[in-house]
Amino acid sequence: MTGWLAIAGLGPGDDRLVTPEVQAVLAEATDVVGYIPYVARIAPREGLALHPSDNRVELDRARAALEMAAAGHRVVIVSSGDPGVFAMASAVFEALEGRLDWQALDIRVLPGITAMLAAAAAAGAPLGHDFCCINLSDNLKPWEVIETRLRHAARADFAMAFYNPRSASRPEGFAKALATLLQECGPDRLITFARAVSTPDQHLTTVTLGEATPEMADMRTVVILGNSATHRVGRWVYSPRSVR
Repeated sequence: MTGWLAIAGLGPGDDRLVTPEVQAVLAEATDVVGYIPYVARIAPREGLALHPSDNRVELDRARAALEMAAAGHRVVIVSSGDPGVFAMASAVFEALEGRLDWQALDIRVLPGITAMLAAAAAAGAPLGHDFCCINLSDNLKPWEVIETRLRHAARADFAMAFYNPRSASRPEGFAKALATLLQECGPDRLITFARAVSTPDQHLTTVTLGEATPEMADMRTVVILGNSATHRVGRWVYSPRSVR
């Protein structure tokens, strides 16, 4: 049996948003590897082994999957959203460093619909012009880097999408992010909080930056800050395609 490794995105939550390409590779897999809640989305079947693991063991997870593929297994590493957006694709390629044997494996990255895009679609089109995406977690980078990126993105007038805004272990980070953005952008900028997007628990709230509070976000929330031209039209929010 010839082994391979696919790194697949399961989309933001709704099973209808899993791509046919990902569904097909999951049907061929002998092993599925991933963070516990993502593996839980995969239906058990005969001939499929499920390997759930904790959230902070990404490199260990990647190495285990590569070992299985090298041994002839058909392995899928699952991420939510898109595997290349703050997810497992980077961890796999980091694990490949210095391993010429693993670099010879059949490895594919299968894109998915990331939560940022699902949230933007639910809100309207707040990312309709130039935008950037920033992970607000300081687990893998210092807060000073995050603040610098926030300030430069605000001064360049990008719309911004924020992942991992606020967790129980670091509730102060998002408060600092909001204070920085308020200082750079002023109180009137529109900001959308999209929680559990594409699931039955989906909830969207759009307020001004001056009205936003840290408690509006948690780890299931994607936050989208508009640019200076972003405005409401009916119940939607959008950023015009032209710059005047």
